[in-house]
Amino acid sequence: MKVKNILITGKPGCGKTTLIKDLICEINCEKVGFFTEEIREQGKRIGFKIITLSGKSGILASESYKTSFKVSRYYVSLQTFEELGVKELEEGLKKDCLIVIDEIGKMEFFSEKFREILFEVLESKNKVLGTIMFKSHPVCDRIKKREDTKVFILERENYPVIKQEVLKILKN
Repeated sequence: MKVKNILITGKPGCGKTTLIKDLICEINCEKVGFFTEEIREQGKRIGFKIITLSGKSGILASESYKTSFKVSRYYVSLQTFEELGVKELEEGLKKDCLIVIDEIGKMEFFSEKFREILFEVLESKNKVLGTIMFKSHPVCDRIKKREDTKVFILERENYPVIKQEVLKILKN
């Protein structure tokens, strides 16, 4: 089976989102999806922002939110995630494009809608470029084992090599 889903994993801080952003800039095709960025205040991480490739953004998680969805010290805004991230993936399914998902992880899994659309996206005709949590998780483990999926383990030292390998697959 041909690889169409490319997932990057690795320990926190290894450069997964940076690699996704680099790859997005180098691939010349229509792209739909989202990525996440840390929100920092005085050098301290206080939350995460979600940014769609269509130009919308919002706060995905924050220490100051009070929701019933929490990962570590961050409270997750399901409403923001579904209005931005999930909607973007729904749009991607309507097109012939590269679908970008940064990230497939604990915060995102609070959303039932995300879990449903994630599998639609992985099964679709579209190529998928994403990041996935490094630690074992039942859903992530199942995704990592898919025949149409290649998982790259990123470390700071192998960044250039992984970038070239992923580019080669995406350009085919």
